[in-house]
Amino acid sequence: MDADETGLRARLVAAGVDLVLREGQSAVSLREIARRAGVSHGAPRRYFPTHVDLLSAIAREGFADLTARVERTLRDVDPDPRTRLTALARTYLDFAAAHRGMFELMFRHDLLDSGRLRLRETSLPLFAVLADLVAQARRPTDAPAAVLAGALWANLHGIAQLWAWGSLPLATGATDDDALLRATLDAHLGPAPA
Repeated sequence: MDADETGLRARLVAAGVDLVLREGQSAVSLREIARRAGVSHGAPRRYFPTHVDLLSAIAREGFADLTARVERTLRDVDPDPRTRLTALARTYLDFAAAHRGMFELMFRHDLLDSGRLRLRETSLPLFAVLADLVAQARRPTDAPAAVLAGALWANLHGIAQLWAWGSLPLATGATDDDALLRATLDAHLGPAPA
């Protein structure tokens, strides 16, 4: 691909990211992205043969954004593994709340399993950071770090989804998700040291 083609591809993805962030994943269409990028409605097909290919490229940008946020957060936090896990979890939940459409797009199974852009491989390094911190913070009697990290991630993802749907505030009476975050870490890692 020459520079012009690379630039147009990047413009299409940027238009898609903006559309997802402003209007949610359901608003994304090849035609609307082309319109916002200022190209013909057929132009996206040159770079993205299917809608799934374009959505995967957009979701990849979401993972890059979330990863950068996690890296910044961990760079500025105490080296204690539990403190770092708490900061990572807070960043994850805040991202989910602030970027609902992107968060939903990033974890669509049809995109994660798409073979062309290997979106799953884009998400795995972030999980490796979580698993490494869990390995440092877990008790010797706990499940293997990867399993414990998977359970913790599933719990955090569930909090993000159920909070957005209004289910957790209704069921728990909580006005923010901090207590749920602490309870999740305590459930998976044991109570925080006093």
